[in-house]
Amino acid sequence: MLKGLALTPPVIGRIAIGRVVEKAGRRLPEKDDEFTLTSQVQNKEGWVLHPVDAQLRKEPGAKLRSIPVRLLFDDPDLSLRANYTMFDRATGRPLCVGDGESCKRVTLSGMQSLPCPSPAVCALAQDGNCKPYGRLHVRVEAEGNTEPGLAGDELGSFVFRTTGFNSIRTLSARLRYLFAVSGGLLAGLPLELRLRGKSTTLSHRTPIYYVDLTLRAGSSLAQVVALARQEREQQAALGLDQAALDEAARQGLALGEFEESEEEGVEVVEEFYPDSDTDGDSGAAQAPAPISLRGKLHRKQEALGMRANATGDPGASHAVA
Repeated sequence: MLKGLALTPPVIGRIAIGRVVEKAGRRLPEKDDEFTLTSQVQNKEGWVLHPVDAQLRKEPGAKLRSIPVRLLFDDPDLSLRANYTMFDRATGRPLCVGDGESCKRVTLSGMQSLPCPSPAVCALAQDGNCKPYGRLHVRVEAEGNTEPGLAGDELGSFVFRTTGFNSIRTLSARLRYLFAVSGGLLAGLPLELRLRGKSTTLSHRTPIYYVDLTLRAGSSLAQVVALARQEREQQAALGLDQAALDEAARQGLALGEFEESEEEGVEVVEEFYPDSDTDGDSGAAQAPAPISLRGKLHRKQEALGMRANATGDPGASHAVA
């Protein structure tokens, strides 16, 4: 098995509430007020729609604001991976990934484990280059879907990516509550991704949209937990081992320093790391900075190095390469 390559859940499609559009020769992120399910293929017009997108819309052109889903894993931290993340804007390479206590950072001395003070008080994150970055993996259940490789792929997932604090906080809370109340049977619960809107002072009273994870309409908590327990007993009788699946996913994720490749990182930076952003899950339409993040960090490192020489503070010289 290759070392240094994180094995992430297999992805067969994307779930988005925004898009990247071309304006005046620049590719810019744009908000939306509905879900869109796409394949992993892009053309000149953008991401190609996944066939499941049309299956989920009751009528052509109808707004898609809820998606029936199930989770692949019982462990909430396997279904939703969330970290403070800094990318090189020019290459898409992850440079620093932390959890608010510790981080893995690419430095001039190589990969290092360092304290993570969170972006609010981190000297390297003051330009907005470091954000909460979450990836939620779900199985999408579409009625009447029998085609191999579509939403019926029981080990394939659709990924919802976000840098929105509202989505990350809400999804994290929901997963932990559902895990606790179901006795750890998250993978057996029939759930629904739901798009919600809110206004804040920071959004200038305009709606910002975020994603919630709820029970499906018409279901009670007692009903879905009872159903999950029944299905888990049936799976065990058939030899299906959910605990072993969770452990295999956990070990696969631990193989690499970072989960995103440079190829994926370029797409993430373009869509979620514009120069200026809002607290929603789609960024303001701003062009990327002309100077790469790596260049900015080198300049910061020079400044921090000068400070370390002047003050004798060895900790001031830690910076990203």
